[in-house]
Amino acid sequence: MREKVLIEQKGAIALLTLNRPEKLNALDYETNDRLLGLLDQIEAQADIRAVIITGAGERAFSAGGDIPEFAASIRRGTEEAVREFCRRGQAMTARFEAFPKPVIAAVNGIAFGGGCEITEAVHLAVASERAIFAKPEINIGIPPTFGGTQRLSRLAGRKRALELLLTGDSFSPARAYELGLVNAVVPHDDLLPAAFDLAGRILRHSSLAAARIIAAVTRGLNTSISEGLEIEREQFARMCPTQDVHAGLNAWIERRTPVYSGN
Repeated sequence: MREKVLIEQKGAIALLTLNRPEKLNALDYETNDRLLGLLDQIEAQADIRAVIITGAGERAFSAGGDIPEFAASIRRGTEEAVREFCRRGQAMTARFEAFPKPVIAAVNGIAFGGGCEITEAVHLAVASERAIFAKPEINIGIPPTFGGTQRLSRLAGRKRALELLLTGDSFSPARAYELGLVNAVVPHDDLLPAAFDLAGRILRHSSLAAARIIAAVTRGLNTSISEGLEIEREQFARMCPTQDVHAGLNAWIERRTPVYSGN
């Protein structure tokens, strides 16, 4: 049986590929659950220090939720729909957002609905010039359910997010870059090389420091500045006793390249 999400380890980077190209890599429940399981596996592997997620095929990163599947959940009742669809999808995007290792989306095509919400949730994103984004849930009479009403407004601002959420209009990768949804737009054939290059620039540094930065930003984003600064101090304090801090400081003093152990 074909896996709906493929995993390939390339050095210290795990490449996850959504693998339902005939369904535009729609996020059915099995795909969602496999993503969560793979993230658990990757977190436990010390030799994997970053993650890239992309879509199989030429057309789509992910067209979003599997509509026939969640329509069946809705027909079974509100409680089932919230549990089976909404909470499952929110758990997946929250896992990406708070994942302690950097996660980069390589958006190779259509990123609608849940595909756009993954892009919003991950730490960094690179888009192909062929990518296209949309928040089309309103077209089927529902709001976004995987965090899209919350994260897009934080990334793009309330009015710009509401325009996209209330119209369902698609938007270009250039617009996604302007809104802060992606970090770069590149030629299609350069997409994965650009994502791996970005990951490599991160991997030069301490994996512990990267985890602390991700935690501080993710936890502090929705707090007051004073609470956020307390979170920052906490993350700094967690780094102080580590070997990586001494490796970085000593290398700087001695004017050499640091070698980090992740300890």
